[in-house]
Amino acid sequence: MKLKVLPIALTAVISAVVLFGGWFVYRQVAMQNPIEKMVTQYEGVNDVQLTINRNDVQLKLDLQPNVDLGRLVQYIQKEGQTLIGSRSLKLDVVDHSNEALENWWGDAMFTVAQAMENKQYTEITPTLSKMATNGIQVNTAMDDNNVYVSLRDGDASKFIILPRVPGQIGVWPNA
Repeated sequence: MKLKVLPIALTAVISAVVLFGGWFVYRQVAMQNPIEKMVTQYEGVNDVQLTINRNDVQLKLDLQPNVDLGRLVQYIQKEGQTLIGSRSLKLDVVDHSNEALENWWGDAMFTVAQAMENKQYTEITPTLSKMATNGIQVNTAMDDNNVYVSLRDGDASKFIILPRVPGQIGVWPNA
């Protein structure tokens, strides 16, 4: 029995296109689009870029200065639970900072790092509120995984996500 190469190769290519194309369409329609729609509907979210991996969902957020980052994360976790499932949620917030916010955060970072290292999370909010000067507004929130610090100076904003895992504090990626 002589096998014909062209029909076998054609069948393999068509099968691969149907399999991977179907997976791509499913992921786009059933997972990615609903999460993007849910997040962009939240007041103060300008844009979201989403990447779904096997173990995590990565969101790159462009936020308006008045957004409460802690509440946004709670909203995403609650409303998106069926879509996110057991994947971890990783956030990256676009920085719209200015020199005043950067200088202020540089001064406040040591105090925050000390409170984080000693697991004295309740000290963070009053300490940062006392330090807030010259129109800088501070908002903090916390969940099981992170401490969220939102800084605002007029139209400029800085969102810092601090992991509550002690070994990861070192150099903060969003600082």
